[in-house]
Amino acid sequence: MKITLTVNGQAYPLDVEPRRILADVLREDCRLTGTHLGCEHGVCGACTVLVDGEAVRSCLMLAVQCDGSSVGTVEGLAGPDGEPHPLQRAFSAEHALQCGFCTPGFLMVAAGALEADPTIGDDPERVHGLVESNICRCTGYEPIRRAIMRAAR
Repeated sequence: MKITLTVNGQAYPLDVEPRRILADVLREDCRLTGTHLGCEHGVCGACTVLVDGEAVRSCLMLAVQCDGSSVGTVEGLAGPDGEPHPLQRAFSAEHALQCGFCTPGFLMVAAGALEADPTIGDDPERVHGLVESNICRCTGYEPIRRAIMRAAR
């Protein structure tokens, strides 16, 4: 099926099987490998991307569902000059990276939340709920919470 995805501002005209998930199309067809596949059941959040500004699990969404949509991946967070996004700088400063496998998903869920409501960083309970949506086996979550709150400032 012929579709067009706009990923990080670039149009990708694609011919995909209707059953292919968005994560696989991003990784294999668009060659954007920052989106990671962990559980492939929508639980871990490693595959989180933004579709029309909303954080979604790309392992649960078919690529054909995104035809004509704007998709944001971790590769699109940095500025045009390569300058890291405030979230990326905060994750580094707060040591919220560890092994890095889950990091793209956390960055994207946080980017979507901060875009929708820049005041989320003022409420530790809301940040806790946001971080709780993804799984990290290395950091213990506190550095991730601190990074999101730092980036929101």
